[in-house]
Amino acid sequence: MIKTSIYINATGFYVPSKRVPNSYFAELYGKPEEWFTQRTGIRTRSRASEKETIDYMSIKAVENAMRTAPFSIREVDLVVFASYSPDDLVGTTAHRVQREFGIEGARAMYVSSACSSAMNAIEIVASFFTSGIASKALVIAADRNSTYSDDHDPAHGHLWGDAAVAYFLSTERGGAGDIEIVDIETRGLGNVGAGPDGVYLRPRTDGIGIGMPNGRDVFNQACTWIERFTRDILERNGLDVASLDWFVSHQANLRIVSHVCGELGLPMEHTLNNIEELGNTGCGSSLLALAQHRDKLRPGDTVVVATFGGGYSVGAMLLRMVS
Repeated sequence: MIKTSIYINATGFYVPSKRVPNSYFAELYGKPEEWFTQRTGIRTRSRASEKETIDYMSIKAVENAMRTAPFSIREVDLVVFASYSPDDLVGTTAHRVQREFGIEGARAMYVSSACSSAMNAIEIVASFFTSGIASKALVIAADRNSTYSDDHDPAHGHLWGDAAVAYFLSTERGGAGDIEIVDIETRGLGNVGAGPDGVYLRPRTDGIGIGMPNGRDVFNQACTWIERFTRDILERNGLDVASLDWFVSHQANLRIVSHVCGELGLPMEHTLNNIEELGNTGCGSSLLALAQHRDKLRPGDTVVVATFGGGYSVGAMLLRMVS
């Protein structure tokens, strides 16, 4: 449980304008367009252009968040970049952002645990805030799945989207509309099910990158662990599902969201989603859905954001909208 006050003071995002419709994949695979919607909930996917690199999208997301940030970006003392499809593993996007905006003296780092990477990034921020090492942070989560995905792979080529999201966080309230992080927890699940063999990205082995040889196990484990962590974080804070105003799941498959909501007894009307238009945008997908629908939150609203990553890993975050 978090031992210090942590607030999301501003959110921003960047989504490429190009959309790849089901009709494109229907022609590739010889299947009807509705087959994709029924299996995944996806109708179109965001697709980055050659210009829209991870760094480009991330910088644009930060600029978007800066418009409502209550403090200067140069006051940030911690920059954490989350991704599983980075442009560069040495000169990371965290460092590119630090350079672009002149954030002197900040710690800058990259974290990856597949689609739960962004949740790990926020948990790192919480740890740094609790220890007093930092007090203002910038979290960027971005994936350019089109760099590594193969449209011609009928198992999963039709799932992927590209996008970036940025959150400014601090130990102090910045004003009306802040979101308090009440609690957060992540866990590695490499010992569960197919584990590291559920999903992989091996850019140096076959030139394609993303593979999902155990899609059914991924689906089953995601449903199980997202539900479990959602219940656990609510119960640990003296709440139940009836106390939940909004639920934001990792946007991998709308059937996962529907299944989890069914098990929780939570109406789908209480979920925030973007998968129908954007596809699976990777580790930032749940944070992106929250940022895109932030205007739906009202003072006092309770929100759970839950994610599951190939590898495997899981995370959940309990939020409360403050006035």
